[in-house]
Amino acid sequence: MNDLSLALTQVWENAFQFWTTPSARIQAAVIGLSIFIAWISSQRAKPKILKLLRDQTRPAWIERTIRILAQLLLPLFLLLCSLLARGVLDRFGFASVDLLNPFVHATTAWLIYRLVAGLTHNRFWLRLAAVLAFGMAALQSFGLLEPTLDFLSSASFAIGKSKLSILDLVNGVFILLLLLWMSSLLGSAGESRIRELSNLPPSLQVLLAKVIRVFLIFISFLVAMSTIGLDLSSFALLGGAIGVGIGFGLQKVVSNLVSGLILLLDRSIKPGDVIEIDDTYGWINSLRARYASIITRDGKEHLIPNEDLITNRVVNWSFSDKNIRVRVPVGISYDSDPRQAMKLCVDAALSSGRVLNDPEPRCLVRGFGDNSVDLELRFWINDPSNGVGNARSEVLLSIWDRFQEAGISIPFPQRDLHLRSVPEGFGQSLEK
Repeated sequence: MNDLSLALTQVWENAFQFWTTPSARIQAAVIGLSIFIAWISSQRAKPKILKLLRDQTRPAWIERTIRILAQLLLPLFLLLCSLLARGVLDRFGFASVDLLNPFVHATTAWLIYRLVAGLTHNRFWLRLAAVLAFGMAALQSFGLLEPTLDFLSSASFAIGKSKLSILDLVNGVFILLLLLWMSSLLGSAGESRIRELSNLPPSLQVLLAKVIRVFLIFISFLVAMSTIGLDLSSFALLGGAIGVGIGFGLQKVVSNLVSGLILLLDRSIKPGDVIEIDDTYGWINSLRARYASIITRDGKEHLIPNEDLITNRVVNWSFSDKNIRVRVPVGISYDSDPRQAMKLCVDAALSSGRVLNDPEPRCLVRGFGDNSVDLELRFWINDPSNGVGNARSEVLLSIWDRFQEAGISIPFPQRDLHLRSVPEGFGQSLEK
């Protein structure tokens, strides 16, 4: 207890003697003056910088840079003032700066912390930045930074053929954390950009964002391990073996995932398109990582693997243009006027609300059949997702009504039977 009291008494006496020296008073005055000048300068400069945010046409990253700069004004001015003060004292032969140097180090750490705080609001990164910045500032202030680095560099151990020191590991961890932080920023920026793609469903937006984040994290680990001198050849061999195993076991799954990414990139098929593949006709409800959901007109939902959409022949009714032409065959008897029937067919098509006026409907004579004059009505619609058969049915009913009013008949198949010879007694058997 007496030893502790003596040590505290000695520290107090040394501190009292330091503060009673002219050097300490001059440094304290210089620090106080630097704080005052930096505070006044930041208060005057901050409104002028924030005034630049009134321009709504600036990109988002420029606005964020301006806000970060506004947060850095006070520590930046304080660091400049303290460095200028230290230079002035050195110029006039002031040798002792035992108080001003720690202040410069602490101000530098504060500036770094405010910069990290402007770039991210994550508590983990903020605490890590505070520990690293102020810890190194404290070590440098007490003259312990270089001895600490020498000790960490001398303590080494072997990993395989590589020899690593504790300092290498610390540098690797620091680089890894820095790369992970940058990956987090890039991942967030990429995710925001993906969310602006309104044609992508939410599930695919999440999938694509996760793929980008995983890729960035993987690259960060590779760069960090190569920086500290680890041999990546063994990891490459292990990764190749794992990749071969996954390739055989999950070949179809990986193929569907890659096909889904290809569909996202070339946008040949997207939600809302009306497609026809094999015997399935319907519109795409959603695109998932492994399959596409297609809803038919009868309410059935077909899950088509993405690989089939890449390798098979697909009819996309709304790829570049939603306008499609519908053909309606019509037969009239030989006793009817074909010109009048063709006009009535066109009028029937125009009476439907789904038929487009441009291109206009047309009716043509396709030929003379065995029982009828074959006509074909052609009209255009721009909403194939609402069905094609119901539009055709509506137009056919309108044609039927108009033919009935105009007296145009629609023939049915007829056969004429010609008897070249009649057996004897055939007519008497019919009379009986």
